[in-house]
Amino acid sequence: MSRRAASWHVANVVRARAETATARRIELDVPTWPGNDAGSHLDVRLTAPDGYQASRSYSVASSGAGTRIVLAVDEVPDGEVSPFLVHDLREGDRLEVHGPLGAYFVWTPSDDPAPVQLIAGGSGVVPLYAMASAHSASGDPTPFRLLYSVRSPGDVFFGDELRALEGDRLRLDLVYTRTAPPESTTAPGRLTAETLRAAVIPADLEPRVFVCGPTPFVEAVSRWLLEAGHAAARVRTERFGGS
Repeated sequence: MSRRAASWHVANVVRARAETATARRIELDVPTWPGNDAGSHLDVRLTAPDGYQASRSYSVASSGAGTRIVLAVDEVPDGEVSPFLVHDLREGDRLEVHGPLGAYFVWTPSDDPAPVQLIAGGSGVVPLYAMASAHSASGDPTPFRLLYSVRSPGDVFFGDELRALEGDRLRLDLVYTRTAPPESTTAPGRLTAETLRAAVIPADLEPRVFVCGPTPFVEAVSRWLLEAGHAAARVRTERFGGS
């Protein structure tokens, strides 16, 4: 889709529900929203009664030309914005949002026939879910693979949706770092350079790679990808900290 200039919008909260024990899925209706590519983000601005303002960036889990936006916000306990969004936001409330933002970390159908490897750590799956969902809805034949590192089954974002997308054009690989489900044949543990290499599309196929998650996760994964022979120009990253 053609990109539009970012601007401030008034967003109406039409639905808010728990996504995990520490995260909330929020659906917004933004009448003036121009649409966004898969992987885009936006800023949410809160204004206190005394006029104090706090703004934080969040990835958008939805894409396309509609005016509905889906966010999935994980709480940072000492954050200024996420605790309010997770605990206090109610259906019918209004928010100020600025976007769409980001042209680098997005996926759109293209003439590039190379496969796409998505790598997520925790809530970093949000923009990658948007990419996988947009890919599934398109006629693009590019193979997709998602490697998702998460603490436990209860911490998976968009679990039902990801399993519904899994099939001929999307391979889903879940790595549990603390607690694995009973049916898992692999003991829980953090990703290593060796396990990453075995779980992603090989470098000789020249995949386009998108990595998103906490800064230490992204830095480690990026380094391992380069050591495994992936070209730096084919690896795009997005990282986050407190919010």
